[in-house]
Amino acid sequence: MRYVSTRGNAPALDFAGVTLAGLASDGGLYVPELWPTLSPDEIGALRGLSYVDTAVAVMAPFVEGTLTREELRGLCDAAYGAFSHDAVTPLVQLDHDQWLLELFHGPTLAFKDVALQLLGQLFERFLKGSDQHLTIVGATSGDTGSAAIDAVAGREGVDIFMLHPEGRVSDVQRRQMTTVGAPNVHNIAIRGDFDTAQALVKAMFNDASFAGRFRLSAVNSINWARLMAQVVYYFYAAVRLGAPAKPVAFSVPTGNFGDVFAGYVAAKMGLPVAKLVVATNVNDILARALANGDYSSRAVVPTPTPSMDIQVSSNFERLMFDLGGRDGAALAGQMRSFEDARAIRLTNAQTQGAAGLFVGERVDTDEMALAMRHAHERSGQVIDPHTAIALAAAHRHAEEGVPMVTLATAHPAKFGDAVERATGVRPSLPPRVGDLFDREERFVTLDATYEAVSDYVAQHAVPRG
Repeated sequence: MRYVSTRGNAPALDFAGVTLAGLASDGGLYVPELWPTLSPDEIGALRGLSYVDTAVAVMAPFVEGTLTREELRGLCDAAYGAFSHDAVTPLVQLDHDQWLLELFHGPTLAFKDVALQLLGQLFERFLKGSDQHLTIVGATSGDTGSAAIDAVAGREGVDIFMLHPEGRVSDVQRRQMTTVGAPNVHNIAIRGDFDTAQALVKAMFNDASFAGRFRLSAVNSINWARLMAQVVYYFYAAVRLGAPAKPVAFSVPTGNFGDVFAGYVAAKMGLPVAKLVVATNVNDILARALANGDYSSRAVVPTPTPSMDIQVSSNFERLMFDLGGRDGAALAGQMRSFEDARAIRLTNAQTQGAAGLFVGERVDTDEMALAMRHAHERSGQVIDPHTAIALAAAHRHAEEGVPMVTLATAHPAKFGDAVERATGVRPSLPPRVGDLFDREERFVTLDATYEAVSDYVAQHAVPRG
C-alpha cells in the first residue's frame, strides 16, 4: 500500500512513512493511493469476531508491505488490552432502531483513545532500533491531547508538544493533559482558539527551516494511521446490526471531520452505510458546506461542546480531494484560496459526490440539552454534550428499519457541569481517574504567535542527529 498527498506534490510513502510524517511535505494530507475493498462475504465473516480480530481484518490492507498480520495483531493486543470494556467499543440500544456506540472505554475516556493507543504502539515499533528522535507537535480542542499524551508518555525516542486553547477545554480535559508528569510531555496553553492552535501546528510543519531541524510528526487526525484505526469500529458496529445484509446509518459529532471521514472510508471499502449524519454545533461550517457548498469560516463561538468549536476542519480536505477526482493540483489551488479568503465554494463534483452519503445537521445548545434529557429519561443513558449533538441530529434522520448508530465520543464525566445542568445528574469519574483533581498541573501559557510557540518547541525538542 502506497499513500499520496491530497495536494499532489509530495513523494508517495509507505505506511511507516506516513505514520512518522503525519503531514505531507507539500502541506497536504496523505490518503491511500487506492481504496481497498472487502467483499460482502468478507464483511459477513467479521460477525462475532473480537474487536482485535476485526481490527486486524479491516486494517491489514492499509499496512500491507510494512507490517504482517501477526505484527499488527500484537500491536492491537497491546493497544486495546487496557480498555475497561472487553468489547472495546460496545453498542447500547436506545430504542427499536437507535443505538449508541460507546467509544470512551479507553484510558482517557474519549474516542481518541481507540486510535491513539494504537498510534503510540506504531511510533514505538517504527522507531525501535533506530537513532531517530520524534518530535510530535499537535493541537487539541479537548480530547486528542490527553489521549495522545497517554499514548506516548514516557516512551523513548519521542517528545510531545500539545497546544490547547486557554480556557476553552473542560477542567477534566485540561487536567488529563497537564497532570502527566513524564519528562517527554510538554503542554502549551495558547491565548487563542483551536483553529489558531491548529494553524500554528501546520505552520511549523510547513516551515522548511524549522521542520528541517527536527523530525516532526503529528497525532492529530491529519495523521493517516489515526483515521485508519477509527475505520474499524464502523465495521464492528455494523456487522452486529445486520451488515452486509442491511445498511446501517451513523450520526457523528463532528469538529475536525476525522471521525466521520473514517465512516466514509468504511463505505469506500464496501460497508453498506445508509448515511453519515455530520452533526455540528452552532460552529456549522461543515453543515453549510454539505448543504449548499458554502465552505466559509466564521468566528468561533464558545459552546458547551468545546471539541466541536472549530471553523476549519482539516480532514475535510481529504473528502474534497477524493470527490474532486483526486486532482492534487486543483485541490491545492482550492486550499490556497480558502487560506487566503477563508471562504470558497465547493465544486459541483464535490457537492454532488457528498450528497449521496453525507447529510449535515446544525444543533444548537437548547436542542443538545433536550437530547441529553431524552436519553436519560427515556433510555436511562447519561451522555456527554457532544454525543447529545449527534443524537439530536440522529433523531431527525431516523428511518424505519434502518439502524441508526450515534457515536458516543466521550464519557459524560468529562463534561460534568453541562450534564448536570441538562439532566440533574452529576456523573462520576471512573475510579481509574478518580484522583485527577488531586494531581499537580504542569503547563506553560504562550501568546498565539508563531514566534512564541516555535521558539518554545525549539528550546525543548531534540534536534535531528
